[in-house]
Amino acid sequence: MTDATTTTAEQAEIRELLRIGGRRVDSGQRFEVTDPATSRVVGSCANATEADVVAAVDAAEEAFAAWRRTSPRVRSRVLRAMHDALLADKDELSRLITLEVGKPLRESVGEVEYAAEFALWYAEEARRVYGRTALAGQEATTWMHLIRQPVGVVGAITPWNYPLVLAARKVFAALAAGCAVVLKPSELAPLAALRLGDIGEKAGLPDGVLNIVTANPPDLVGEVFCADSRVRKISFTGSVGVGKRLMAAGARTLTRVGLELGGNNPFLVFEDANVAEAVQAAVVAKLRNGGQTCVCANRLLVHEAVIAEFTRLFSAAMQNHVVGSGLEPTTDVGPLVEPGAVARIQQAVDDAVAAGAVVICGGLPLARAGLPGGSFYPPTVIRGVLPGARLLTEETFGPVAPIQSFRDVAEAVAAANATEYGLAAYVFTGSLRTALRVGECIDAGIIVVNRAAPSGVEFPQGGVKQSGIGLEGGPEGLEEFTVSKYISIDT
Repeated sequence: MTDATTTTAEQAEIRELLRIGGRRVDSGQRFEVTDPATSRVVGSCANATEADVVAAVDAAEEAFAAWRRTSPRVRSRVLRAMHDALLADKDELSRLITLEVGKPLRESVGEVEYAAEFALWYAEEARRVYGRTALAGQEATTWMHLIRQPVGVVGAITPWNYPLVLAARKVFAALAAGCAVVLKPSELAPLAALRLGDIGEKAGLPDGVLNIVTANPPDLVGEVFCADSRVRKISFTGSVGVGKRLMAAGARTLTRVGLELGGNNPFLVFEDANVAEAVQAAVVAKLRNGGQTCVCANRLLVHEAVIAEFTRLFSAAMQNHVVGSGLEPTTDVGPLVEPGAVARIQQAVDDAVAAGAVVICGGLPLARAGLPGGSFYPPTVIRGVLPGARLLTEETFGPVAPIQSFRDVAEAVAAANATEYGLAAYVFTGSLRTALRVGECIDAGIIVVNRAAPSGVEFPQGGVKQSGIGLEGGPEGLEEFTVSKYISIDT
C-alpha cells in the first residue's frame, strides 16, 4: 500500500516506497510522476540509492534459497492468487495506468486483464518444467537425466508504455520457474507496477521473492545488476541503445541477458486483400496506446492497385478518432508520454515534408481545451516519404502512419526488410500461399496475418536483428529463467 491515504487515484498525490525484503523502504529521496494529459503531478516515488538496490539483491538472494525448493504446486497457487488479486484491483490499477501513461481507460482495463492472464498462464506452467531421461552406453547401463532449474536472482527492467503487463510477463514467468526478482519499473510510469508488491503480499508470496525499486535517473539500477555476480539473469524491455549497454556491462560477470528492444514494423496490404478489413486492422495496429507500442504498425506498405482506396478509407478512419485525456470516456487516443516525444515526432514529420512528402491529415501538435499541459498529437497520415527518412528508419512511437506503395511480392518483402529492426510484421492477403511465402521471407520474430494484434499468453514473442535476444510468453518464456543440468548415473 502507499504511505498516504487516498480517496481516488486522481484526487490525491500518491506517495510510493520501495519494496525490499517484504518491507516498505524510504530512501530519503523522491521523484515525481506526472499525468501526461495535464502535466499535473499525480504521485511521487522513493528514489533508490545504490545501497537500496544492493539491499534488494541481498533480499532476493536470501529468499531464492527457499523459493527455488518450493513445490511447483505451491508456486502455482501463489500465482493463481495473484491473478485473482489483479482482477479484484482492476479498477484502481487501470486508473493508475491511465494517470501515469495517458492511454484511454478502456485500454488500461485491457492491460490489467492481460497482465492477469500471464499470472494464470504461468500458474499452470509452473507445474510443467519438464526434463528428459534416456538410457545410453553400449551396455545400456547409464541413465542420463536432463533437469531444468531456476537461473537464480533476476533483475527485471521494464518500460513505461505497458507498465503493468510488461512487468507481469517477466515477473510471473520468473516466479513460476522458482527465481527471485528485483523489478525496476520505468521512472515515467512506476505506480501500477509497484502494486505488484502489494498483490504478491496478499497472495502469500514470501518476503524477498519479489522486490521493487524505483529510480530516476534509471541507469543506476542496471549498473548494479550488471556488476553483481549474484544477479544471474537480466531481463530488459526498452531501447536498443540501453539494451546494448546492458549486454556489454553484463559481460563482465557473464550475466545472461534477455532483451526485447525496438521495432519498425511493416504492415503489408496485398492486391487480393479485403481492403476494408485491412484498414480497420491498420488503424488498431497503429493507434493502440497512441502508437506507443513496440509492435505497432510503423510503415504501411500497400499494393499499387489498392493504395488509392486504402489511403482514402484509412485517412478518414484516422481522422475520426478523438484525442484527449485517457480518463474521458469519449477519448480514443491519449497523449504522448512527455513533451519531448511530441517534439521528436514533429521533427521527423517536418523532415519528411521538407523532402517532398505530403501530409494527408494531422501533422501538427494539438492543444486540448482544459488540458494546457498535455502532450497531444493527432492521428497523422503521410504519403511520399522518401527512403532513408526518419519515419521509415526509426521507431516512430506515435500516431504517425507513412504510406508507401509496392508492385509485387519481391518489392514488398524488400521494403519490409529495409530496417535494422525485426520485431513484428503484419500481412493482409486473401492468399494462404502469399501469407506463408511472405511470412517466411520477412525478417521478424512475429508475423501477424489478417489481424490487428499479435498478443497472446500462449506463444512467445521475440525479435531478430536489432529487436532483441530471447523470448517472452508461452512455455519458452518460462524456460528463459531456467538453466539445464545434465546428470549421468551408472546402474
